[in-house]
Amino acid sequence: LKLQGGNTLQWLLILLMLCPPRGLLLLTVLVLLEGSVLPLGAASSPDISHHANSDKHQVADVGHNATKKPFPVLAVEYDRVQIPFEISLWVLLASLMKLGFHLIPRLSSIVPESCLLIVVGLLVGGLIKLAGEEVPPVLDSRLFFLCLLPPIILDAGYFLPIRPFMENLGTILMFAVVGTLWNAFFIGGVLYGVAQIQPANPSDLHQLDLLPCLLFGSIISAVDPVAVLAVFEEIHINELLHILVFGESLLNDAVTVVLYHLFEEYAGVGTVTVLDGLLGVISFLVVALGGVLVGAIYGILAAFTSRFTSHTRVIEPLFVFVYSYMAYLSAEIFHLSGIMALIACGAVMRPYVEANISHKSHTTIKYFLKMWSSVSETLIFIFLGVATVDGPHAWNWTFVTVTVILCLVARVIGVVGLTYVINKFRIVKLTTKDQFIIAYGGLRGAIAFSLGFLLNQDHFPMRKMFLTAIITVIFFTVFVQGMTIKPLVELLAVKKKQEAKRSINEEIHTQFLDHLLTGIEDICGHYGHHHWKDKLNRFNKKYVKKCLIAGERSKEPQLIAFYHKMEMKQAIELVESGGGVKLPSAVPSTVSMQNIQPKKPPPVKAAERALPQLPKGREEEIRKILRSNLQRTRQRLRSYNRHTLVADPYEDGFGDLLLKKQKMIELEKKMNNYLTVPAAPPDSPTMCRARLASDPQAYSVKPTSDRVPTIQVDLASPQSPDSVNLLDEFRRAEQPRGEAGPDQGLMMKPASAQSGPNKSREDDESRDQQQKLMRCLSDPGPSADEDEDEPFLP
Repeated sequence: LKLQGGNTLQWLLILLMLCPPRGLLLLTVLVLLEGSVLPLGAASSPDISHHANSDKHQVADVGHNATKKPFPVLAVEYDRVQIPFEISLWVLLASLMKLGFHLIPRLSSIVPESCLLIVVGLLVGGLIKLAGEEVPPVLDSRLFFLCLLPPIILDAGYFLPIRPFMENLGTILMFAVVGTLWNAFFIGGVLYGVAQIQPANPSDLHQLDLLPCLLFGSIISAVDPVAVLAVFEEIHINELLHILVFGESLLNDAVTVVLYHLFEEYAGVGTVTVLDGLLGVISFLVVALGGVLVGAIYGILAAFTSRFTSHTRVIEPLFVFVYSYMAYLSAEIFHLSGIMALIACGAVMRPYVEANISHKSHTTIKYFLKMWSSVSETLIFIFLGVATVDGPHAWNWTFVTVTVILCLVARVIGVVGLTYVINKFRIVKLTTKDQFIIAYGGLRGAIAFSLGFLLNQDHFPMRKMFLTAIITVIFFTVFVQGMTIKPLVELLAVKKKQEAKRSINEEIHTQFLDHLLTGIEDICGHYGHHHWKDKLNRFNKKYVKKCLIAGERSKEPQLIAFYHKMEMKQAIELVESGGGVKLPSAVPSTVSMQNIQPKKPPPVKAAERALPQLPKGREEEIRKILRSNLQRTRQRLRSYNRHTLVADPYEDGFGDLLLKKQKMIELEKKMNNYLTVPAAPPDSPTMCRARLASDPQAYSVKPTSDRVPTIQVDLASPQSPDSVNLLDEFRRAEQPRGEAGPDQGLMMKPASAQSGPNKSREDDESRDQQQKLMRCLSDPGPSADEDEDEPFLP
């Protein structure tokens, strides 16, 4: 049956009435099979030629009687609504396919959603071909880059987890910049070498030059964010691997854009100089940083505009969407990175916009972005299938097979090599399993196809072969790698994402660790990312929040703001679960500000104050002094090294060091004075006691006569010079005087009367001995009250 003209809608309405359950799907397919399908990228204006012809016909028939219609009101004019009607049918088909996919849980657990959507696109394109109609170029580059891609990137940038993204920014940039450059040059260079093999057998590959090969390598080397989102959200991989692969797919857009435009320009000219290479590096910096700057400017404008929307809450979500889309279009005007502009715009505006807008506006933004991005993603995969059927294709087994193999090999080598370098600087190392998932998750998608579709057939005669190879790589990565990555994750026991609700306790400990690490970096003099993050937070709190956030919320601490968000979320969950109906209205909420803000104590009387109340001026002065002194550490301290530590004259402990040094100098002077006193004679009591303490056995005693009365003195040991055992003293006293052992110590006897000429000499000697004895007994020696362990130096 061939449907023509106005009979189309009549047949469709008849089918819809005859079989209501299947009528809607048949309506969609049959309209898509209609022969008057126009490209979706065309303008949706009425048929001007039809009106022009009708006007001429009316002019020619002036004076003739017009035929009267039986029903002048009713008419079939499908041409007027063809474009919006077909767009609505495509969106409806995508939504029905997505709905049917999730109604079959067994199918969704085996096959990824993106694979089924591509299959649906292949079926729709095949039906259009079988009907003998021309397949519309649904995946036009203008349609893709201006309508389908921005919602997906805006959703990813607006809800981007900032903390893990910034903590792993160095690793992401290494994979996005160095990894993409490696893939592009490796794939392009090896393909050029393969094309030059067997010059005796001429083929189409011999027409390839180096620059077109490098251009193809730059197109096929970039990881696609749409494909990564579609696959990684289904396997629920852990947050680290997800942010590494998805962050790489977002940030490599700048490298892809620069390489694409550079090689496209150089391929047309045919020559490349060293200056061109330097300008290419500068172009990369301009494209990347320019895109970020444009997005940040529009994000600040969106946040500043949301400050004044308290009286018109209805248009709050509109500013978020319009400013974001304007950022993307402004970046595309100057060939900057539109993807990085959208990411920067969403990440910059979100904290300030959410502080200004109402909760209903926040819910609207969230669900509209999710819906818009989901529909765009579904349409992209369906259009990929339709475009595959449409063609045109130029199949070359050698080129396609080598391209697929090189994509896998270059990805593995790049990930392993870069990870070896990255792990030397990372605290949390990337394991072998992580490297495998990162390499295996490098999926290609519609961005590569759209860039290849943009190539000019006149400048690149191998465009059809390029498109065929690109579609083959996309199908291989999406079908083979996308379908097998989930079983491999379970087989390797890779850590998956744990759905854990954030709590006040976790937020408190997170902020505590941030402050602790910032303080440690300040003490060590190492200005790491914690230090700069603290600087940025202080600047944001002191200046930016006051300009972009309205009311008292600009002064609200981060912990209290997080608490308000958690309280609102808990209240909504309580109402949705039906628990709020059981709670009486008089009972206060269990989650209240009283849990984290203690009640104010009653005022204390003046008589009961332990400390006098300070006046406001004095208190502010004390705070200023403490603040200035506490912050001086960061300004003064450079670095710490125990080998090169030099005393700082501005440090507080430097005065104590000077005082200690001065005391040591004074003590040395006193010791010098003591040492200048004449030394005691060898037989003085002090020297005798010193010899006894050092070596009792080497001390020789003069022979004594029996007439001298003896006094037994126990030898003093160095360990306890003042200890005396009374029992030993009495036991030794009972022994005969002549039986004293060799260890009984020094024996001193009084002199007896003698006759003869030597009496005076003996009297003199005995007098000298008595004087020595009395001097020895009168000298107290070291005091028993002194502490033996007391140090000599203060």
